[in-house]
Amino acid sequence: MNIIEHSYKSIVSEHGYASIIKNEITGEQSLVSNQIYQAGDCIATFSAATISSIPTYLTVQTGEDLHITLDPEFLQYINHSCDPNVFFDTTTMQLIALKNISLGEEFVFFYPSTEWEMTQPFNCYCGSSNCLNKISGAFSLPSLIVSKYQFTDFIQQKLTLHLMK
Repeated sequence: MNIIEHSYKSIVSEHGYASIIKNEITGEQSLVSNQIYQAGDCIATFSAATISSIPTYLTVQTGEDLHITLDPEFLQYINHSCDPNVFFDTTTMQLIALKNISLGEEFVFFYPSTEWEMTQPFNCYCGSSNCLNKISGAFSLPSLIVSKYQFTDFIQQKLTLHLMK
């Protein structure tokens, strides 16, 4: 989706390779690409702005009782989709393109790829033909679904142990 084509969206802030946009109808904000990326490209590096043992809806899980807020902070505007185009690799601390990404396309990631159990589970309305409807974390995913996604090393280790039970 190209933000120029949608007059109900406005740019909130620009950050080089990405911009935060606001949907003036819903009030939702998202992060969109200011560049073209190929699958496998490193879009950005990130680090931990804060580290906590307590998860929030803004943190990314990096270990057992280990949750970080992202730096740069604007990466928190990457929303969920059951058909993600980016992945937070918490081992290399890189945001990776999972698919080709067009100029103006929203960055979206699969929340269970970084979260074992969601602090705030939610009903998903991403519109993907693969939509899982209820997002509550990787722990609740059936093995058939797990095989369709990429997960952080920590979540993959948890899934392997969980699926062996």
